[in-house]
Amino acid sequence: MPLPLIYHEDYSPEFPADHRFPMDKFRLLRDHLVDSGLTRDADLLRPQICPNDILALAHDRSYIERYMSGQLSREDQRRLGLPWNEALARRTVRAVGGSILAAEQALEHGLACHLAGGTHHAHYDYPAGFCIFNDLAIISQYLLQSGRVNRVLIFDCDVHQGDGTARILHDTPEAITVSLHCEKNFPARKAESDWDIPLPKGMGDADYLRVVDDTLNYLLPLYQPDLVLYDAGVDVHKDDALGYLQLTDAGVAERDERVMRHCLGRDIPVVGVIGGGYSKDRHALARRHGILHHSAQRVWDSHGCH
Repeated sequence: MPLPLIYHEDYSPEFPADHRFPMDKFRLLRDHLVDSGLTRDADLLRPQICPNDILALAHDRSYIERYMSGQLSREDQRRLGLPWNEALARRTVRAVGGSILAAEQALEHGLACHLAGGTHHAHYDYPAGFCIFNDLAIISQYLLQSGRVNRVLIFDCDVHQGDGTARILHDTPEAITVSLHCEKNFPARKAESDWDIPLPKGMGDADYLRVVDDTLNYLLPLYQPDLVLYDAGVDVHKDDALGYLQLTDAGVAERDERVMRHCLGRDIPVVGVIGGGYSKDRHALARRHGILHHSAQRVWDSHGCH
C-alpha cells in the first residue's frame, strides 16, 4: 500500500499573481511529488468539503457563516490578508476536509501526509495571518468528541507561534499544544500554548534538531497521545522570506524524519501537514514543502506501517 497522501484540485484557485501568499504552491507541490516519482496523481486521496457542523467544533457559527458568505468585516479582512471569492471559500473548507481525512488515514495506517493544512493562526471567531479555519484545532475536537482518540498532541514546528491553536484549545486538556517557533517573529502578541519553545533568531540545523529530540523524548512518554498532529512548516528554512532561522534542506528533512520516527517508534500514529513557507520562487518552495512527503516515504518504507 502506498503512503496515504491527500490533495484536491480546489487547493490552488485562481489568485492574484503578485500576492504575497503563494496560493499556487499546493498545485506545484502536487506536480513536484508526481514528477519526482513519489506518487501518481491517481493515488492521491481526494477529500470532501468539511461540513459546518465539524467546523463549529472549534469555531463560532456566525463567524463561519460570515466568512462563507463573504461578509467579513474590513478589520477581519485586513487581519486575514487574503481576498475573498467563492473558489477561495470552497478551497478553505476543502482543505480542512483534507486535514481530517489525513488524520483518519494516519489513525488507520500509522502515517499520512496532507499536501496543505497547518492553518494555526485562525482563531475561534476571527481569521489572522492567511488562516481562516484552524484545521489543527478542528481535527483535535472532532477526534476527541467522537471518541476516536483520548488524547492528541499538536507538534507545531512552523516558524511562527501556533497562537490560534493555543487559544482555541486552551480549555481542552486532552489536546496538548506544543509550539517550537522563532521568538522574535509574528505574531507579536504570543498566546500561551501548553508548551512554548521559543528559539533564537539564526538558529541552525544541529541546535534545532537537538531541541526537537529533547522535546519529543520528554513529551511523548509524558502524555502518550493517541495521535500526533505535526505542522511541518518550512518557514524555518534559511531561504524563507518570513523566517529568521537558518535550517538547510538537509536539516528540514532530518527534522521531519525524526519527528515521525519518534512517534512511530512509540507506536503513536502521526499526520503531517505542510504549514507555512514563503518564497518568490514558487517552484523552489514547492520542492521545500515536498521534503515532508519524501521524508515520510522513507519512514513509511522502513517502518512498514501499511
